[in-house]
Amino acid sequence: MRCRYLLLPAMLCMTSPAFAHAFLQSANPRVGSESATAPAAVTITFTENVEPDFSTIKVRNAQGVRVDKADPHLVGDHRNELAVNVPELPPGEYAVTWHATSVDTHKTEGRFEFGVTR
Repeated sequence: MRCRYLLLPAMLCMTSPAFAHAFLQSANPRVGSESATAPAAVTITFTENVEPDFSTIKVRNAQGVRVDKADPHLVGDHRNELAVNVPELPPGEYAVTWHATSVDTHKTEGRFEFGVTR
C-alpha cells in the first residue's frame, strides 16, 4: 500500500516531452551590423536542430531583390547551423528572412538586417 503512495508523486514529477522551437541564437553577419567586408554566406545558428529540407534563408537588397544563391545548407555536422551563399555584395543594406523547421516539426520565422559599407 505504501508503494502506491510513492508512485503517484513520482508520476507527477515526470516531465512531458519538450516542445522545442528553433529560434535565432546568433547570425553571421551579426543582426544589425555594418561591415566593410561583404560576407560570402549568411549563417544562422539556431537554438535547436533544424531540418534543412524544410528551412530557408533569403537575402534581399534594399530594392527587395533576392540576392542569395538559393542554396540553404547545414554548416558541417552542425544541425543547428544553416547557411546560404551570397555573391560579392555591393555596399548597401540587406534584409534576411528565415523560416526554420525544427527536428520536431515546429516552425519559426524571423527577419533581420545588416549592411555592407565598403
